[in-house]
Amino acid sequence: MIVTMKQLLESGVHFGHQTMKRNPKMSKYIFVARNGIHIIDLQKTIMMVKDAHKFIIAIAKEKKEVLFVGTKRQAKEVIAAEAKRCEMPYVNERWWGGMLTNFSTIQNSVNQLRKMELINEDTSGLKKKELIRIEKERLRLEKGLAGIKNMTTLPGAVFIIDPGKEDIAVAEANKLKIPVVALVDTDCDPDRIDHVIPGNDDAIRAIKLITNIMANAVLEGVELSRKEEEKEEEEEKEKEEIGVKEEGEEEVQADDSK
Repeated sequence: MIVTMKQLLESGVHFGHQTMKRNPKMSKYIFVARNGIHIIDLQKTIMMVKDAHKFIIAIAKEKKEVLFVGTKRQAKEVIAAEAKRCEMPYVNERWWGGMLTNFSTIQNSVNQLRKMELINEDTSGLKKKELIRIEKERLRLEKGLAGIKNMTTLPGAVFIIDPGKEDIAVAEANKLKIPVVALVDTDCDPDRIDHVIPGNDDAIRAIKLITNIMANAVLEGVELSRKEEEKEEEEEKEKEEIGVKEEGEEEVQADDSK
């Protein structure tokens, strides 16, 4: 079982936004309204978590990266921790325009950050004023790019907490046809999301539960890929051994015929 109804309820995934903030497109995911708050249909959430989980496994199995994105206060620490756990890139500070659509320029900034890190290791010959300027710029780049320093190619998918807040990230992924998996609350537009997970995107426990499941899916996909590689290597080794054995038998037969 990927997730249970009890886990979702205990994490508060079922709590949507105030009824006045409802996006009409989210109506099909709403179970009922109580005390001016929409309650999300967790039966649908369970099904869609399973769908997203299966999709992320497939992406990771193909050795593609999943970019974790969540810059709101409640999501920052969770996004960084879970992305690091499954060794995937992440953005948990302000999304820089062009992080996907202008990837080559972002890579130039990453390279600049790396150069500044090297300068910090050897500051000989630099004046104090210059060192202060370099350090200030390094901290700015580090804050925005730390999570994607090792991302050398565009990701195979993007996982987002609150696509309403991360509107630019969603737009860039859509433009490049990069699949988007997202935790979508009742005030968001689900039409731009490829794999919608209806749920509370404000509660830390809800964010942690869903992000943890997606990180586990990455790890599962990576493990499946590793096992497939090992199986292929074993099969290749067996073929080579059979080939050597057959060659030996042919040589013996040739000697006997003499």
